Amino acid sequence: MLRVLHTADWHLGHSLHGHDRSHEHQRFLSWLIDTIASKAIDALIIAGDVFDTANPPTAALAMYYEFLAEVGRRRPGLEVVIIGGNHDSAARLHAPEPLLAAIGVTVIGGLSCLRSQDGPEQLIVELHDASGAAAAQVAALPFMRPAELPQVAEDAGDPLVEGVRVAYAQVVAEARRRCGSDQALLATGHCYMVGTQISAMSERRVLGGNQHALPVDIFENDIAYVALGHMHKAQRVGWRECVRYSGSPLPLSMGEADYHHQVVYLEFEGAELCDWQPIYVPRTTEMIRIASAPLSEVCKQLVALPELIDEDDLERP
Repeated sequence: MLRVLHTADWHLGHSLHGHDRSHEHQRFLSWLIDTIASKAIDALIIAGDVFDTANPPTAALAMYYEFLAEVGRRRPGLEVVIIGGNHDSAARLHAPEPLLAAIGVTVIGGLSCLRSQDGPEQLIVELHDASGAAAAQVAALPFMRPAELPQVAEDAGDPLVEGVRVAYAQVVAEARRRCGSDQALLATGHCYMVGTQISAMSERRVLGGNQHALPVDIFENDIAYVALGHMHKAQRVGWRECVRYSGSPLPLSMGEADYHHQVVYLEFEGAELCDWQPIYVPRTTEMIRIASAPLSEVCKQLVALPELIDEDDLERP
């Protein structure tokens, strides 16, 4: 059995209306390490937007590297797959990949970071179960910028959408070729899909704008699971239960104040996804809205707020 944890959209370095989120991110990462250790996770997939900006603050970079070092100590043998998102600098994220590879961390910042002569095989990551046996092949595609997409025929349709389709077809074909009959075929992505629910005021448009939403049929039916990032609300894509956004671990706008953020736990038996379930992330800092009202009424509502909220009360189901 292969146990995988899917997460995305950490946005380390994020601030909300001027309020630093470092404490919340640190608590999330500590919780994530405990969860990986307690559930004996074999592989962690981080599907893009590790950082909130292309030039993250030093504290956010330190938090990221400390997490990778500590999770490796707590869960020896854990394999980590990290892809770049639209908020990340592809080059900055990818730069330490040779060093991180020595501790079982694969980083694919962007297609522009790869050696053009090596072809799609450099986007394939092999995952192993607890016994060390090869259990899955991952077509690990990052966020793809328009300039990185393959050229398509003029009559092929939307060149952005069809370029993404061709890129996935090439890499998935190579992953499929490497897959044994008892291995699962996985894919990653950081993109905007047709029919998904956006989170107001916290997601940037990608590709040529959100009108370039990708159809779910770019992922062929033999792919056991697609780990997506970009949408901050966890959700499946269309009718495909196995094509999912994990969502962000923290609320990134007030519109997400009442949403239960999560990571996704996955179990694979041979080539099949045999079980999946959300694991809800504890809320460290509550977000409270004060209803629009005259100033005197707003002041009364502020005074009525509890002085301290017990963190046990912030646990999500």
